[in-house]
Amino acid sequence: MNFNDLNNLNLKDLANAPMSIKTIVLAVALAVIVFFGYWFLWSGQLDSVNAAQQEEMTLRDSFMNKKRQAVNLDIYKQQLNDIDHSFGALLKQLPNKSQMDALLSDINQAGLGRGLQFELFRPGTETPKDFYAELPISIRVTGAYHDFGAFASDISQLSRIVTLHDLDIGPDKDGNLYMNATIKTYRYLDEDELAAQNKSNKKGDVKK
Repeated sequence: MNFNDLNNLNLKDLANAPMSIKTIVLAVALAVIVFFGYWFLWSGQLDSVNAAQQEEMTLRDSFMNKKRQAVNLDIYKQQLNDIDHSFGALLKQLPNKSQMDALLSDINQAGLGRGLQFELFRPGTETPKDFYAELPISIRVTGAYHDFGAFASDISQLSRIVTLHDLDIGPDKDGNLYMNATIKTYRYLDEDELAAQNKSNKKGDVKK
């Protein structure tokens, strides 16, 4: 087949044309159909399909996010309950203002119970925190080394939160062992104290 064959082609006599000619004509016809079909029909449908696929992906992502949130909701609730429980247990270990004298007495008795002699037991100035106040107590005791350790263990097991800081142990001029330390105790602030603290914080924010 050559160009002259195509040039001399009579569409009315296509049925009698060689097979190669028929193949070319069919291919051209299909190409024209596909071209115009795409532009006038399929392109709009493809756009609709693409839009639908995009919407499906968006809905699927939204569904999966909500599903994960639903699955994690119970976990979040449990974590919140655990936090509330831990916070409640912590508050129970903090005495109120009226219970502080009893706590100081318990600390003193813990030392005396281990045979320690208090040369100094001086509560300092309270430092307010978010919802509690910290009270430092300066102490100086004399006694045996193992009694110091037993005393530290005893106060750590009190029902209230008591911590030991700034330990200094050594022999005194008489050859006895002494221990200087700061004991920190904590109590929760009452409603009036919290209100006063919040008011003070607001004034500080305004000045800034």
